[in-house]
Order: sequence, then structure tokens, then C-alpha cells
Amino acid sequence: MPETIHTRSIRERIAWLNELSSQHSRLYRSPEAYLNRARYQARHPTYLIAFKCMDGRLHLPYITKTPLGIIEPFRNLGGAFDLGWPYLGEIVAASVMRAVNKGLRVLILATYHFSRGAPSRCCAGFDHDTGKALQATLKFKAQIESVFGADQQTVNTIVVGVETDEDALVFHGSGAETMNLAEIDPEDDREGDLRLRVSRRLEEVFPDMHQAALFDLVPLALGNIRHIAEVRQTVRTLDIEHHEWVLCVGRGFDFLHVPNTALIVGPYSPNMDEPIVTAARIIQSNMEEGRIPDDGFVLLASSPYIDIGVDQRRAIEKARFMSRFSAETIAREVPYVHERMFRRTCVLNWNTRELMEIDVSKP
Repeated sequence: MPETIHTRSIRERIAWLNELSSQHSRLYRSPEAYLNRARYQARHPTYLIAFKCMDGRLHLPYITKTPLGIIEPFRNLGGAFDLGWPYLGEIVAASVMRAVNKGLRVLILATYHFSRGAPSRCCAGFDHDTGKALQATLKFKAQIESVFGADQQTVNTIVVGVETDEDALVFHGSGAETMNLAEIDPEDDREGDLRLRVSRRLEEVFPDMHQAALFDLVPLALGNIRHIAEVRQTVRTLDIEHHEWVLCVGRGFDFLHVPNTALIVGPYSPNMDEPIVTAARIIQSNMEEGRIPDDGFVLLASSPYIDIGVDQRRAIEKARFMSRFSAETIAREVPYVHERMFRRTCVLNWNTRELMEIDVSKP
């Protein structure tokens, strides 16, 4: 992303947003990407699910060198999740059962994020308190295990920290046992045994994990180790200032893996108006303090579908409801940004990752 995109006019930013989405879809459905996914899934069939914050820095396929479409993402503002929320519990159970009915095991990554260099770069959803973020994630892991079982034979759940200064993963095992991938030197590959050493260390951290799931966790770890080495060879700007100008509501925003661009509210909590208002007020603050122009922001509502017909029509109605609900909430609670709102309502074809616009409105 050009570093100045957030300072450009709203029309230029919308054009950039459209191209980013189209580029993501083109890459996902290219023959090479399709074959790469198929080859990867044949070698590593465990179904991967990740729960993560809306922060654009948490782009797990990128930081683990995993093909797009392998990890099913669940994002929410502040990284807050609760399987007691009716819709969240429903779609997570559906994802798990689809995998299990195909004879696959499931590996769930419950993530939190933090910065080694500065507390101000830690998760704002937990008031920049990494201890609080970790405890919430451990609690969510326990909740997942209460629903799907804790014996680690079919559904395996692990807590993963993401250190965003270097994109380093930290695996949390039982008790205080951890494995920080930033501490592993990829150059230290004596006789080509790095994979073996990583595998053995993972076995120590996760002694109860099924061997098949453990085997399929290894490439994520190795990919992250290589990625960290690449990050260390670059000059990296650790941008900590908010300049978000897109408020996303719904699902299907994995193309927005750009830091400080979008605030993503998943359609999970029964009190969805609260994070919508929080996000809108952040955008208002960005405008008032000059971090972005006050000529407009984008409300982007999206719902994915897999099959044409009923599934697609239901997604359209769901996206329209979320768009209408969000706009009415913002109009009532944050009128300043409502007057500057460019509203786009879309559905996402889950098979092609193509975002299709169904309704557009502007100030």
C-alpha cells in the first residue's frame, strides 16, 4: 500500500479499495494458486481455523507462508469472541462439522497479539494489556474445548501469540510452556534437521496433540521462522497511529490485510451496535485530528455464500440488513461520520473470493 493512501481523496481511496479486493480474488482463483492449495491440502489435510483481532497486521497466511484459502479466518473488533453468541456458535460448529464429515481433523488457532517494542502497539481491544489479552484467549480456548472436547483427537485448540514487530508466533502449551519462533535461527539447519528439531519441540509443547495435527502444524512454524528472518532483513516502519477510514461489518474481508486501514466488526455479538459505534467514533477522531481527510469514509457490509440460489439470496438479505442496521446505528450515535458515509453493500463468493457489490449509496 502506498504510505500516503490514507491522505488521498475518498474517491481515490475507494478506487484503491476496489482494486485491492479484485487483486485478492484474481490471485486466489489463479491456476497456480488453485494447484498450490490442492497440493498443500493433499499433504496437510488438517482443517485450520483462526480467531484473530481485526488488526490488519494479523495476516496469518502471509506470516506463515501458507497458501491463501487454507486458514479459515474469524475476525472481530478487539479480538473478542464468545461461543455463546448464537451466530458465532452456529457458524463455527458448521465449519467444524463440514471438516469432520470429510474425515478431517481440525486445528483451531486462538490468537492474541502484542508488541515486544512498545505497549502502545499492543491490542487496543484489551487496553494495550497483553496479560489481559492472553487470559481472554485462554478462556476462549477452554470454551472451545467445552464444546468440541479437550482430548485433542478430532478438534485441537491452541493459543498463539502474534508479536507484531517481527510477525513472530508464540505457541502456548500446557502450563507455562511456550515456543517462541523468534528464538529459532533458520540458518542453524545442521544437516537439514531444522524440520526435525521444530517437530520435536512442538511435541514437547503440545504432548496431547494428535500426531496428524502436529504434523500439519509444522509447516506453519517453519514458514513463520523463514518470514521472521526476512522481516529482520528489511527496514520496517512500525506505524502505530490510527488512520482507519473503512468500517467493515460482516464477513469476507481477508483481502484487507493492510494495517490501520479498516476496522472490522464481525456479525457475531448480540450487541453488535456497541463495536459499530466504537469503530465509528475512532474514524471520527481520525478525521477531527487530521489523520485522514474529512471528505468521507466507507461503510462496507459483506456476507459470504458458497452455493448459488438460496444460499446466495440469503447472503444478499443478510448483507443488506447489516448495512442498514450499521447505517441507522451510526446516524443515531455518530452523526458526524454518518454525514460523510459512502455505503457499500456486498456479498462474497467464498469459492472465488470475489466481492460483488449489490447496493451503493453516498452522501
